[in-house]
Amino acid sequence: MQKGILSRAVLATFAAGAITAAFPVAGQTLATTAATLPVQKPAPDSKTMKLTLLQMGDIHGHMIPRAHLRNDGNGAMLGGLAYMYSKIQEIRARNPNTLLFNTGDTIQGSAEALYTKGQALVDVLDRFGVVGFAPGNWDYLYGAERFVELFGSGRWGAVAANVYYDPAIYPDKAGQTVLPPYRILTVNGLKIGVMGLSTERITLAPGPFATAGLIATSEGQEVPGVIDTLRNQEKVDLVILVSEFGLAKNVHFAENFPGIDVVLSADMHEETRDPITTSNGTIISEVGQDGTRLGQIDLDIRDGKIASWKYTFNTIDTSTIRPNPVIAQLVAEKRKEFVAGKFFKKHVNPFNGMVLKTPIDKVVGKADVALHRSNYSDAAVPGAIEGTSHNFIADAFREQAGADVGHMRGFRYGTHIAPGDIKLDDLYHYIAIGPQVAKTTITGQMLKDDLENNAAGSFNSDIFKWTGGWQQALSGVRYDLDLYASLGARVQNAQVFNQATGQWEPLDPAKSYSYAGYWYDQAPKKVGALVSANPVTAVKGAAGETLDGTEVVVNYLKTHSANPGESRIRLVNPLPAAAYGSAEIQPLKGVSSAY
Repeated sequence: MQKGILSRAVLATFAAGAITAAFPVAGQTLATTAATLPVQKPAPDSKTMKLTLLQMGDIHGHMIPRAHLRNDGNGAMLGGLAYMYSKIQEIRARNPNTLLFNTGDTIQGSAEALYTKGQALVDVLDRFGVVGFAPGNWDYLYGAERFVELFGSGRWGAVAANVYYDPAIYPDKAGQTVLPPYRILTVNGLKIGVMGLSTERITLAPGPFATAGLIATSEGQEVPGVIDTLRNQEKVDLVILVSEFGLAKNVHFAENFPGIDVVLSADMHEETRDPITTSNGTIISEVGQDGTRLGQIDLDIRDGKIASWKYTFNTIDTSTIRPNPVIAQLVAEKRKEFVAGKFFKKHVNPFNGMVLKTPIDKVVGKADVALHRSNYSDAAVPGAIEGTSHNFIADAFREQAGADVGHMRGFRYGTHIAPGDIKLDDLYHYIAIGPQVAKTTITGQMLKDDLENNAAGSFNSDIFKWTGGWQQALSGVRYDLDLYASLGARVQNAQVFNQATGQWEPLDPAKSYSYAGYWYDQAPKKVGALVSANPVTAVKGAAGETLDGTEVVVNYLKTHSANPGESRIRLVNPLPAAAYGSAEIQPLKGVSSAY
């Protein structure tokens, strides 16, 4: 573990003698990675105790609170790292045998994360005392070297059994994992194995050019072997899987790979208000997004086994929790270079070279309606289908590019913006990976095929055929969607808005349409979700300068308010009922149809 990672404040949460940590390095030799850290005195039977597991995950760069506007929300301000830390410390004070885990997608999703390549988030969370971390796909965003710089020396107890060096780029590391597959924690004699998984989509966002040198497996094939090692060689008492594979796949792993006691899941941004328990007794938790929730599993350990347990789904509500002053000051310190004031400074975008010259707390527009994409699957407009935030951004791309169709990828990450002021900060929560915006020409058939494939990739009843994210957002297009129909017949009655006539017209497979969306000069023929053989034109500033996607939206807001409307996609039939009790955003078993 790197020197200085654990602060005095965190060390003070342990008492004399009993938490140790070790892990095998890149799947090879075992190495101790932390000195014995003091905890409470061991009980007479050192394997009988109260053990608390805490889970945070899918923070996506959120350092300060944001409104909660989902269909179950009332606009309350939730989250914020200083508030989260206060809750963690409150729980630690009740039980010093408390272990904090981070389930990934942490250092992406905000301006502060983007322009520091994750450092702003790392510097704050280093104070939290995280003992187990499974990186999410977005944590690899800044490239292999930066990832290893941040996490290759044991920070947060990072583990991932399924991420390897690409032998084409690192031939001397062929077959080696980038991180250890697991680590061992010992608490008052109780031996705990912590294995990690990262979703295989590390190469997809924003594209393979960003994560060259890394490859990942996709079906959890390493899990049985790691369980066997932990149980039969390391002789652990408990096995915890920290996995960013998403709740649906993590349930599958727990049901099919015996020997896991607890799964701490992330990636899909689902919320297990009631944890999922499998037939073999595995407890599974996932805690939403943006640092608004904190999972808590209180385990009653008897003779090295779980005798009973209690689950608490904590909401980080700023009206009932006071921020920790030390973390609040540190957050302010990390943000001061980005907000208005004497400490603001310019930053260079690591992906497109654009220079940030505007404080992110500047108001750049107005929202007439709540902007978010997070509704549960039983809402009138499910978040997995569409949402006001993505529709608004697609509108901005279409209008600023002068295109027939605007496209915004169906990313799960974002934020919630209440009606009223829109700040530049808000836009960076949605457009957090340094794209430009460009226009090209596609055919109606290309668009239709892409929508069909997108539906299959988000709602397939075979969860291992999911491609990540939700249904794409489009501007200038509307259609009916029957997810229960066969592939090729789900997208029905598609229409494109004719700007010249002001009328909606049937989508013509043979017709050409101009199309605008994300664009990177590292992948020059790909715009939005499609690769085009036709010319590509990037949206530029008045003086021909490069524009980040956020700047394109800011220019749109100079003459428009955000009032995008919904129901661009009409569901022919409702999504399936929740599979495991808690409300779902994305159906966890997909949609049964003629795939």
